[in-house]
Amino acid sequence: MLLNLTNHPSSNWSSEQTDLAVEKFAQIIDLPFPSIPPDYSSQELDTLVEKFADRVLTLSPTVVHIMGEMTFTFRLVNLLKANGIPCIASTTSRSTEEKDGIKLSKFVFVQFRDY
Repeated sequence: MLLNLTNHPSSNWSSEQTDLAVEKFAQIIDLPFPSIPPDYSSQELDTLVEKFADRVLTLSPTVVHIMGEMTFTFRLVNLLKANGIPCIASTTSRSTEEKDGIKLSKFVFVQFRDY
């Protein structure tokens, strides 16, 4: 099972991303990424990381797809990997076009990549 720990629910993924996730991991379960207050101390962040690590370990996923606030992600990925749970990120290609002074970016899923 792929545990999707991001701000992007799998119900909004492209068919390419969903199909690959199901092909590789059979099932996708979403766990919303937490809101990380910018004024959190390192200790407060570590407490939140521990809480999420416990939740993830209880779910026993095959892999965790994790993307979000960098310091939280870094700490949680390290903790999960130390507990034998692989972590991945999704990669995308981006095309940008400018129209009437407004930049529009389109992201297209390419692959999952290991942390």
